[in-house]
Amino acid sequence: MADLTTRLSKRVARDFPEPGSAQEVARIVGETSDSERIQAAIVLWGQGDLVRLLYAKRLADEDWRDVLMQADLADDDWRDKLDAELGTSG
Repeated sequence: MADLTTRLSKRVARDFPEPGSAQEVARIVGETSDSERIQAAIVLWGQGDLVRLLYAKRLADEDWRDVLMQADLADDDWRDKLDAELGTSG
């Protein structure tokens, strides 16, 4: 299981504010990949909806490229889009 980056953890807490939800979502997302890009794609596509998030996770488990496409993180500008969504990592 991979830990989420600080900036992704903050986004998870914002998108899933119910008590205990952020921790469970972080666990689910962390089981899928060590890549912040793939983890973020799952969270962003989830849009704060657990059902959507679980579907995104299932899709990423089957083929991580599909979840990148759905979250608009598949192109060369994915780093800029991730920074826009999560803030800069530096």
